[in-house]
Amino acid sequence: MKIHSLLGLIAAALVLPAQAQQSSSSPASDAPGTAAAREALKQKEGDADQTTLLKQTLTAVDKQYSLIRRGQVQTTYDFNYTYIGQEKINANFADGSLTLFNIENDSSHIITNTLSVDYGVRDNLTASLSLPLVSKYSETPASSGLSHSLGDMGIGARFQPWEAHRGRPSMTFTGNVRLPTGRSPFKVDPNQGLATGSGVTTLTAGVNVNHIVDPVALFGSLNASYSTAAKHLSQRRDGNLVLNRVDPGASISFGLGFAYALSYGISTSVSVQETISRGTKLHFDNGSEFRTKTQTAGVLSLGLGYRISPKTTLNFTAGIGLTADSPNFSLGMSMPLSF
Repeated sequence: MKIHSLLGLIAAALVLPAQAQQSSSSPASDAPGTAAAREALKQKEGDADQTTLLKQTLTAVDKQYSLIRRGQVQTTYDFNYTYIGQEKINANFADGSLTLFNIENDSSHIITNTLSVDYGVRDNLTASLSLPLVSKYSETPASSGLSHSLGDMGIGARFQPWEAHRGRPSMTFTGNVRLPTGRSPFKVDPNQGLATGSGVTTLTAGVNVNHIVDPVALFGSLNASYSTAAKHLSQRRDGNLVLNRVDPGASISFGLGFAYALSYGISTSVSVQETISRGTKLHFDNGSEFRTKTQTAGVLSLGLGYRISPKTTLNFTAGIGLTADSPNFSLGMSMPLSF
């Protein structure tokens, strides 16, 4: 009897510390507040994993980095506001003395609503069509104007020659044709409206590279553009000269950035884009020719993505001009449309 009692006491001594240790470690995890927090942070049904989120963020930042499956159709609405402001100093020197000196402030506010449609021709080939509607307000010391018109329509394609693999960079080749469907700046009458297009056909080809290094997606692009000449013009400039031909210069652009998924609902992106454009050559009816200076436009873009449903992500972008030839400020919003 004594032996059985002694064994019972030893077993009780071994079990009680283990139970005490288990009970001391469980209250925090079993607390109602902690359990609710853990449940809120769990990935819900329909939520994407980190890699998928980063791919969606890249698509929201720039659709040029993504493709869709064969036979699928995607429609996207884009809103963009751009402000361009500049100060010009007018001075006239005669016989070494200053006869005129004043500062002129010019400003332009441009709102662009774009509806774009993507179609999967093949799994690795996507065709696209974009249709912009432009509202533009411009103000100078001499005049001001407001225009609402169709902008330059774009037709493009994205091609991925090599299958993408997890952990490896993905490469996409792009091509785009922008047609002069908007009001041409070389034909419009300043007294009757403002230009809403470029006035020339522009061909663009490029390559985009992205690499997902969880939890960051790195991306970069390189593009070259060539514009055809605007011919048979008859626009009076400076009172006496009549512009009859414009030869836009070629341009090259490059950019890089990264996207970061903060959570299943919020993502951010930062990118820098720079475009270098050769000067445009102007031809006048009296045989004179002039070439504008080379322009360099650099823009810093900050993006925020908000996932409102498993299929819908709103992406907001703010752009800040880094050079004198860049827009001062831009604000954009992109939203996929599902029918």
